[in-house]
Amino acid sequence: MRNYQKELDQIIENLDRQAQAPSLFLHSCCAPCSSYVLEYLSRYFQITVFYYNPNIYPEEEYFKRVKEQKDFIDRFWRDISERGKKENYNKIEFLEGKYDKESFYRMARGMEQLPEGGERCFRCYELRLREAAEYARKLGMDYFTTTLSISPLKNAAKLNEIGERLAEEYGVSYLVSDFKKREGYKRSVELSREYQMYRQDYCGCVFSMEERKRLMTYKCGKR
Repeated sequence: MRNYQKELDQIIENLDRQAQAPSLFLHSCCAPCSSYVLEYLSRYFQITVFYYNPNIYPEEEYFKRVKEQKDFIDRFWRDISERGKKENYNKIEFLEGKYDKESFYRMARGMEQLPEGGERCFRCYELRLREAAEYARKLGMDYFTTTLSISPLKNAAKLNEIGERLAEEYGVSYLVSDFKKREGYKRSVELSREYQMYRQDYCGCVFSMEERKRLMTYKCGKR
């Protein structure tokens, strides 16, 4: 079994520290998940955070999450500046993708009843990563990757498999990751608390929201 964290360590170790930091197009699923990833990787890469999540439901939830993402980036950089640590980090840019929710529903057609964590989710990974790969190529980025692997509920092996396949297709290197390693998820929770971030209680799509409701109803019924 591959150790994606060790592979990422090796990539970072081999970066030419005398040259300009390479560019990274980072797909972000949400601000809390991006927090640790940005704290970690902005020391080594010039990052553009790409918020492309057409799966988010309902619409007001989407706008709430995208605002939280933008606010976190601003607050994080301001905090670094106030602590006099700007020389240790690269500035972070932000790009919002199109909220084309119909593309998500087209992708999910016929898979509405599948449980979370299965084929529908894998297709959703690819939908978002493909958009990131397309933008990364257009913008001439050195690497692209996603924050999704930080979640204990996301399949890091599948994410990296999709990312590497798209890297071959689009000609942009995929930065392999399993950001939950080395207590990355725990650190994201700590940062969420420190920055008083909104942490959602479901992945984002209507199917995950409904499954969350069913689970909560079941738990309440067991009491």
